[in-house]
Amino acid sequence: MDLGIAGKTALVCGASKGLGYGCADALVREGVNVVIVARGAEALGAAAKKLAVAAAGSPTPFVKHVAADITTEAGRAAVFALGHDFDIVVTNAGGPPPGDFRNWDREAWIKAVDANMLTPIELIKATVDGMAKRGFGRIVNITSSSVKSPIDILGLSNGARSGLTGFVAGVARTPIAAQGVTINNLLPGSFDTDRLKGTMAGAAQKTGQDFDTVWEARKKNIPARRFGTPSEFGAICAFLCSMQAGYMTGQNILADGGAYPGTY
Repeated sequence: MDLGIAGKTALVCGASKGLGYGCADALVREGVNVVIVARGAEALGAAAKKLAVAAAGSPTPFVKHVAADITTEAGRAAVFALGHDFDIVVTNAGGPPPGDFRNWDREAWIKAVDANMLTPIELIKATVDGMAKRGFGRIVNITSSSVKSPIDILGLSNGARSGLTGFVAGVARTPIAAQGVTINNLLPGSFDTDRLKGTMAGAAQKTGQDFDTVWEARKKNIPARRFGTPSEFGAICAFLCSMQAGYMTGQNILADGGAYPGTY
């Protein structure tokens, strides 16, 4: 399917690996010009080289990268030094660490909210009016399945991402919806990423079980009997950015292999 977005320009955050990279890869294969952002310069540079190889079409889309912390004002300034005219924005920041809420102080909460709620809001604020003026815009926030089904050891993520969900529910339904701009949240369940491995390691420590036991048990609880892959997550993201998805806005799209019953 031709998604109709070749030649558009996208900003993809947290794209050096994992789900962010999967989204950037899917977009560049659709002929989208991509600017990828992440903190680790070496991993980001390697990701940019891989994306350049994946780029197809005529003319070949460009791939640029900015090594910066998108959760800071300085990081966002470094990205927007390239321009504000992004047609597509994929927000994504590493989730806060798992743990017991009794051990989280105010600083931990502020850091989580800043990265996983306020940063996406700042990116939306910086780009949405330009999108509306041009008559096309797609914003996809990578959040978490915990928005639908909270996970006890991910309380920081539960709180911060739920706040973003509430904000998007309102702003997506403002007059920008009539100007060709959609804002949706993409909620990953269990995908085979470093993030999942870290969460499973925390669960193993909490229960006193070994990692492999926890890993296999989690997999068996998913009706699909497997973890998702970054490439299939990226394909969903690319569809949400497509011309065909222009009538979808303010939605929370759960990609979980059927793991969470009752979220229909």
